[in-house]
Amino acid sequence: MIVLKNPKYLILLMLFEIALTACGQIDSEKTNQHERIILGRAYAEKELKTARTDQTQHNVIDTNTIIIKDKETAQQVIEPILYSVYGKNNIESQKPYESYLIDNHWVISGTLPKGMDGGTFLIIVDARNAEVLKLTHGK
Repeated sequence: MIVLKNPKYLILLMLFEIALTACGQIDSEKTNQHERIILGRAYAEKELKTARTDQTQHNVIDTNTIIIKDKETAQQVIEPILYSVYGKNNIESQKPYESYLIDNHWVISGTLPKGMDGGTFLIIVDARNAEVLKLTHGK
């Protein structure tokens, strides 16, 4: 074979094989936490402190930009919160939700079938940063 006899081709073939191996994806099921770079709690605490105090820090969005732009996204944001507080079956039974974007805030509540007694959830979320301003449930 011409490739194996010529040193230039052999070196090129070896470099190609190394490049393919280096670009390969790692099977996440075979990778454990000890093979990952973990930044740790101290790093997380430092980042939180910086985010709270340093107004000049890099941020990918302007604090006045709406990041939760439509009711479908708003509902995807609030459902895990509601499920954990009030239970998935309870919240699912309150569909369809009422969802209104008012002054950069999503005001979302559950609905009940006509003639049914009871209450529904109410959640108000800032559309610019997903901060929950109010979370309640009627009886």
